Amino acid sequence: MKRRVLRLMKWTGFLGLVLGLLILASDAWVRYRYASFRHQSLDQTGNFEVALVLGTGRNLGNGRINLYYQYRLEAAEALYKSGKVKYLLLSGDNGSVYYNEPMTMKRDLVARGIPAERIYLDYAGFRTLDSVVRCRAVFGQQRFLIVSQGFHTARAVHIARHLGMDAESFDAQSVAMSPRMWLREKLARFKMTLDLLWGTQPKFLGPPVRIGQ
Repeated sequence: MKRRVLRLMKWTGFLGLVLGLLILASDAWVRYRYASFRHQSLDQTGNFEVALVLGTGRNLGNGRINLYYQYRLEAAEALYKSGKVKYLLLSGDNGSVYYNEPMTMKRDLVARGIPAERIYLDYAGFRTLDSVVRCRAVFGQQRFLIVSQGFHTARAVHIARHLGMDAESFDAQSVAMSPRMWLREKLARFKMTLDLLWGTQPKFLGPPVRIGQ
């Protein structure tokens, strides 16, 4: 019995080590492979027809504004008003009548002076992979700019370019990550690697929407 327990502990430790190494490898792959396609200033960023703005919740549990949300909108506003992009595609979760990331982003961007007719909404951006794939499959964009914080755009650009899209990113102002958020991102990158290997598709596609037409 004691030998069985020791053997089980040995194999559990070994498998845990292998899994940890795979997670670290996928993280490094994401961070470095497409680093040259990510930009942090308007001067570094080329001109694009469309910017894909990845959604997040507007407010935290305590009612305060979510800085990830605020900085993404500031980045989208700067890109549009500087002429770097012509249209904004806002992609996020629309899980219920009480939670609608794309519509909330549109409302706040219009309040910032972005014309409503220059904004398109993707209500089925439940995951980063869904948002990126739908940008081409539904909204007809092969070349586009992705807007989010740097840790997020690294993963999004990786997905897009792995699938043959000519995507780059504009990184919104960063926010200090909690240990929980840091771990969540490492696991998300590993899951993304598995999704790409398995050819995972978005939860929903739907009829095409042509931006600017």
